[in-house]
Amino acid sequence: MKAIFYSENGGPEVMRYGDLPDPEPGPGDVLIRTRFVSIEGGDLLNRLISPPDPVPFVPGYQAAGIVDAVGSDVVRFKPGQAVVAFNWHGSHAELFATREDYVYAIPEGLDMQIAAAAPIAFGTAHDALVAYGGVQPGETVLIQGAGGGVGLAAVQIARDLGAVVIGTASSAEKLERIRPFGLDHGINYREEDIAKRCLEISGGRGIDVTVDLAGGKGKDLLVKALRPHGRYGAVGASTGEIPSFSFFELIGERLNVYGVSLGQEMHTQRVRDMVETALARLADGSYRMPIDRVFPLSEAIEAHRHVAEGHPFGRVLLSA
Repeated sequence: MKAIFYSENGGPEVMRYGDLPDPEPGPGDVLIRTRFVSIEGGDLLNRLISPPDPVPFVPGYQAAGIVDAVGSDVVRFKPGQAVVAFNWHGSHAELFATREDYVYAIPEGLDMQIAAAAPIAFGTAHDALVAYGGVQPGETVLIQGAGGGVGLAAVQIARDLGAVVIGTASSAEKLERIRPFGLDHGINYREEDIAKRCLEISGGRGIDVTVDLAGGKGKDLLVKALRPHGRYGAVGASTGEIPSFSFFELIGERLNVYGVSLGQEMHTQRVRDMVETALARLADGSYRMPIDRVFPLSEAIEAHRHVAEGHPFGRVLLSA
């Protein structure tokens, strides 16, 4: 099979495109012939800081395609079925093998490109706002990095929860593109003080919940924007430059900090129900997920650079 792989950490240039042996699925695995790969923030972070094992290492968390074969113990899926799947690595390839409980059927009528981008984005956003954020109607939510895949999912979920939705983005133009998804207030973080604007919007009270999808960039301003005992969701990172909270900062600022890592719970029935609901809502038009660009698999280096530096609106895909 054709695949993207690397043997050392570094920038996009460490990746290579070439031939590797086809994966061999085990009894409980599903083998998928990949159509579209969603490039996730974790794919970039792993390439930068997680030692590749085994080598050559095929990156990638998520892809959609057609079931090519199933192991003897698989009961949910059969060859020819359209699916989207997660795994800790392996999606940047023509064939993607993963365990059955990481695979989701694509509802009839849902575009495969959109399905490829959905589980991690909507599942992570739901956990950040509902499962762990506990957002209630009328609360004020700040989404740092609202123009990306998880950010746009979070805007829509927060809207449906009845929250006042504040989002940050890199330009006024991008903020205008986010508004139809449910954004009440936009902040251009390049030109405006996030904390000052949040305090103005909240009448000086401070916001209830921050969902940080930008790896802690501007963390101090995000903390300053929170009300006493506000909730800070540490969610997304695509670089290794991640700040931390000191023990006394948590006390002094009266913070409630929680982390979200959906992949560690992707096999659970809770997450399966949540992702299947999101896929159904994408299929009926209740949710949307724009696709910023689609690159050929052979151009993964350029695609990773675009995700890291191009401020994409929505998800960036590879076409296998």
